[in-house]
Amino acid sequence: MPKTSARLLSLLSLLQARRDWPGALLAARLAVSPRTVRRDVERLRELGYPVVATKGPEGGYRLAAGTELPPLLFDDEQAVAIAVALRVATSTGAGIGEAAARALNTVRQVMPARLRRRVDTLHVMAVESPASRPNPPVDGGVLMALSAAVHAREVLRFDYPPGNEGSAPPRRVQPHHLVTWGGRWYLVAWDLDREDWRIFRADRIAPRTPTGPRFTPRDLPGDDVGAFVVGRFRGSDGSSDWPCRGEVILDLPAAAVADFIRDGVVEELGPDRCRLVLGSWSWPGLAATVAGFDADFEVIGPAQLRTAFADLARRSANAATDTRHASPDPTNPRPSS
Repeated sequence: MPKTSARLLSLLSLLQARRDWPGALLAARLAVSPRTVRRDVERLRELGYPVVATKGPEGGYRLAAGTELPPLLFDDEQAVAIAVALRVATSTGAGIGEAAARALNTVRQVMPARLRRRVDTLHVMAVESPASRPNPPVDGGVLMALSAAVHAREVLRFDYPPGNEGSAPPRRVQPHHLVTWGGRWYLVAWDLDREDWRIFRADRIAPRTPTGPRFTPRDLPGDDVGAFVVGRFRGSDGSSDWPCRGEVILDLPAAAVADFIRDGVVEELGPDRCRLVLGSWSWPGLAATVAGFDADFEVIGPAQLRTAFADLARRSANAATDTRHASPDPTNPRPSS
């Protein structure tokens, strides 16, 4: 590569690394004179890079935003990170899958062969559980409108769900956060009419224009949007903890239990015994999860969990002795008519 071209790439890389650069410092980093730096800056401007001069005792330069997108320069790690992000973006449900795939193809074409090989070995796929339904895509324009209202702190009006126009007044909210959870996009907002925090599915929002007046943000319960969202979906208010949490002693090795526990706590008590602290949406659900380990156990507490096990035992016993639909002929599984 010619020396001047290599120096231009180095200069562009430095300008992208920090906001302001004194001219003398740039010259020192590039091992050239300030006059050469000025000439190279002019060359970058001719290529479409909006390099502006900054005022000060020494003067300097800054890479500003332009009206058009000039050629971009990334180091190896940045290029690979962008490729991975674009692969993941195709399955986020944000309505940008096709655009992300085209962008990935564009980035890949201009990559050096060594980076292209690294990117081609990365296979990222979003996997849904068999029982889950596919997440509906969200229009990119809707996400941009919601994000803009959050950023501007403007009251948002929208129909929820779409097609509800005329049958119900639009929702009026103070939008605070746009988040993803479980592969879906949600808007966390203060509902002005219901005077409470609400979480709205973004794919069901049909924004109305114009937006309303600006507002002063309220304090979100717990000051942690992630914990707040997870807590709401788990049935609690402002906490990421499960609404029901219990403790049992299982007659199983800790290693045999830990692989099947996502956010519980497993403590080894011996070669064939462990303590399990686990949460769930409900006490019957928690009891059923523990019973699913197919081992003897002792309930430490609380009392609600013991009650749930008693109810589960009663229902199980009833199911085992229910002969209403039993076949009198073991060779014929169908009941006689």
